[in-house]
Amino acid sequence: MRIGAGLGALTLFGAVQTTMIAAGLRAGERPSAGDVAGLLVALAGLLTMTLPGASRPPLVGVGLMAIAGICWGLYSLRGRRSRDPLVGTAHNFMRAVPIGLLVLSAQWSQVFVTPTGIVLALVSGAITSGIGYAIWYSVLPALTAWRAALVQLLTPVLTAVAAVVILGESMSWRLLISGGLIVGGVVVSIGAKRGRA
Repeated sequence: MRIGAGLGALTLFGAVQTTMIAAGLRAGERPSAGDVAGLLVALAGLLTMTLPGASRPPLVGVGLMAIAGICWGLYSLRGRRSRDPLVGTAHNFMRAVPIGLLVLSAQWSQVFVTPTGIVLALVSGAITSGIGYAIWYSVLPALTAWRAALVQLLTPVLTAVAAVVILGESMSWRLLISGGLIVGGVVVSIGAKRGRA
């Protein structure tokens, strides 16, 4: 409501990456030149994807999106210590239910509920997000915080591809170029790891 989708995504992912990379550096991780190059290429792709057409947003919108990104970064870092990704994700979702119900009760007069909406919300939250986080938690222990931050930049690319394939949204040159840069940056970083192995 307060910030455009493009700048919102840039703020969100910028905050996620900053949080995770800062935590990795603080923990003593030292990225290679390939890691840094991969990050710069991927960030160029994210900028290409999100900035064109973005307008100057209110500071409150940017601040709220940055807080969400920091929380997502911290959630991912915490997931690196998870022993059972599926159980950990289920517990996290159960802890979030009271907060969701509290927000819902505060906005009850504005709620519009349909059976289809309820089903879609359950599928989106409990199934696709839940399984997605469980998979992400199972992969995280094998990645440094730096690489996990970089791999997470694939999220907007996968979302855009799904929008084209499932929702029939149009493919643009900007989407192709930005997606190629992000994927290329991740590949450069992974190649740097293999080169040192």
